[in-house]
Amino acid sequence: MFDKVKNDILGKDYDLSIAFVSEKKSRELNKKWRYKDKATNVLSFSLRKDTGELVLCNAVIKKETKKFDKTFPQLVGFLVIHGMLHLKGMRHSSTMERAEKKYCKKYGKKYFSRNRRGLRNDESRSGRVRKRRKKS
Repeated sequence: MFDKVKNDILGKDYDLSIAFVSEKKSRELNKKWRYKDKATNVLSFSLRKDTGELVLCNAVIKKETKKFDKTFPQLVGFLVIHGMLHLKGMRHSSTMERAEKKYCKKYGKKYFSRNRRGLRNDESRSGRVRKRRKKS
C-alpha cells in the first residue's frame, strides 16, 4: 500500500519495514531511544543508509484522530509520510511541513482515505451514495 509513497520519498532501492506495536512497546522504544517516558504515534529508525523502519502505535494513533481531525487511515498515512521524511534526514521545520503537505496532497485521497472509490456515508439516506461529479 505504501510502496509508491516510499519509492517517491525514499527511492526504489530503499528497504523499509513498517511495524505496528502495542502502547507498552511504543513507550519502551521511545524511552530507550528518545529518553521520553511515554508512548508515541510513530518512531523512525534508520538502520543503514538504504534501510529503515517505522514503528507505529495503533492505540496512540486512535486517541489522536480527534485531535488532528483525521480518520484513522488518514492519520496513519500522514504519520507514515512524516516518518519517511525523518528517514530521509528531515527534522521538524517549515520545510518538513511543506513536504508533508505536498505528499499528503499527492497521495492522501487515493491511499489514505477511508472512503475510496468515490463513496461516502450519507446518514440522511441511511446508506452509501456515490459522489456526484462536479459540473464543468
